[in-house]
Amino acid sequence: MDDKQQIALLYDEMYTAMIQKDLGELDRLHDDSFTLTHMTGRTQDKKEYINSIQNGTLNYFAAETERLDIDVRHDTAVMTGLSRVSAAVYGGRRQEWPLKLEFTLQKRNNSWRLISAKASMY
Repeated sequence: MDDKQQIALLYDEMYTAMIQKDLGELDRLHDDSFTLTHMTGRTQDKKEYINSIQNGTLNYFAAETERLDIDVRHDTAVMTGLSRVSAAVYGGRRQEWPLKLEFTLQKRNNSWRLISAKASMY
């Protein structure tokens, strides 16, 4: 499996872990330095982000990827995913979001890790 295939698989594994609230898998996929910038501009570190999934602040039900662009440069990559995501966040009702996530990734010990993400809608 080449780097782009590994990164695409990581994207799918991330959404599966978010939907299943698989905290161990989320921990494995995200680097300890991970930050997520929400579309509101709010930034969460890895621990806060995973806790938000665990405690139900962020609830994910389904995700359908429409497009995934990956640019690999040695041990760094940029990935942009466009997905239709069914979620209920911050006490709101369940709805479908056209979610764009822009990631920075780093390859460490032959494994790709999510370093940062920025969320917006498309």
